[in-house]
Amino acid sequence: MNEQSKPTVRQPRPTAEELAAARDRTVPDVVAPGLRVLFCGINPGLWSGATGRHFARPGNRFWPALHRSGFTPRQLGPAEQLELLDHGLGITNVVARTTAKADELTAEEYRSGGQALVERVTRLRPEVLAVLGIGAYRTAFGRRGAVVGPQPEGIGDTEVWVLPNPSGLNAHYTLDGIAEEFRRLREALPDHRSGHREGR
Repeated sequence: MNEQSKPTVRQPRPTAEELAAARDRTVPDVVAPGLRVLFCGINPGLWSGATGRHFARPGNRFWPALHRSGFTPRQLGPAEQLELLDHGLGITNVVARTTAKADELTAEEYRSGGQALVERVTRLRPEVLAVLGIGAYRTAFGRRGAVVGPQPEGIGDTEVWVLPNPSGLNAHYTLDGIAEEFRRLREALPDHRSGHREGR
């Protein structure tokens, strides 16, 4: 069975009790030095807190957008998040703590999360940091006029892009629209490859 034909690994649904207990947890980053793209969510939701996996809630469009844009040869699922490292990709968050909704976070949490993110990026030195959410980026970095796409200021040698929030609650973008913004980033990467290593 080749890479493209492998089915997406499914994960069991957490119970209501498990979701309630997940509040204020943290989810480990999926990172390594020198990634091509470090994707940065706003903060983990309850599904992610309960499962320990990023973008875990059904209806979140991160994983299908990643595949449709050409970053991965097939659609991965949250249970396969560590496979992203094989493609030079990783995941972190602006704010580490789990909440039911992002609007539970304070402006100070965003700002301190942005400072910690700069330190993380400086240490890991990915080619690109892609922040998934324009509002989160504006608040965390004090860039009130920022728009989706490449940003004029990077972090050291790391370029910064803002991409749409893939949450199913983001009504401003369809899945196709999110995938198109992901594709713009992929095609702007220096080697213009599909986002996965040769030979896989």
